[in-house]
Amino acid sequence: MRRKILELLIDEKIAQGKIRELGIEVSQKEVDDAIERIKKENRWTQEDLEAKLKQEGISMAQYKEDMKKELERIQLINLEVRSKIIIREETLNEYYQEHKEKFSENEQVQLASIFLIRKNPGDEDETLELNQKGNEILKRILAGEDFKVLAKKYSQGPGADDGGNLGVFKLSEVDPQLKKIISALPEGGVSDLIIRQNGIQIIKVIKKQGGKEKSFEEMKDAIYTILYKEEINKRYDSWIKDLRESAYTKITF
Repeated sequence: MRRKILELLIDEKIAQGKIRELGIEVSQKEVDDAIERIKKENRWTQEDLEAKLKQEGISMAQYKEDMKKELERIQLINLEVRSKIIIREETLNEYYQEHKEKFSENEQVQLASIFLIRKNPGDEDETLELNQKGNEILKRILAGEDFKVLAKKYSQGPGADDGGNLGVFKLSEVDPQLKKIISALPEGGVSDLIIRQNGIQIIKVIKKQGGKEKSFEEMKDAIYTILYKEEINKRYDSWIKDLRESAYTKITF
């Protein structure tokens, strides 16, 4: 691993030397414009971008520095590799079809729950009593009683003191059984009794957002950028390999 990291650092040093030799400079405006293009292609707000960087543990300053290096590398390859990169429409469409799941807005749901605990799963009387209690609560909800009030009164699960509010989740992160139930419910919809090993649950969908599949036309520019970067990286790796062979490198450790 140490050797691999060292090799990458040497490649970076050689590339930076060539960038200086050729007088390649990338301005802050070019970096900002590139970031704005990425936001536009992915339909991200500034807040969306910052949230994604936070998930990856990258600061905005580091992201801008990485973008500057990437733009320098693109200019370097454009100068050193004369053949033009051509990415055909059918290639873009093929990538879209193979990666459709990447181009869907991940649906988020805000959920509330009423949970009745089953203390002894083997006790049939307790199970029957719990089912009856759950059905009574469900009837009251469907008759128009406030879910929050009933959750505060009866729920023994998370969020009971907050009217059963469980918070916001990505639908992809919800367990499969619950995901199927939630997907079939509209905003404001309430599930039937959900029988679990340790109790009975009633779920309410407070809010849904996202989940829309983006069309090929919407994502074409973003896909072009992805494939263009892949091709740049291939050519860069090949070019840097040739350059390493003609460079004098001495490693001492």
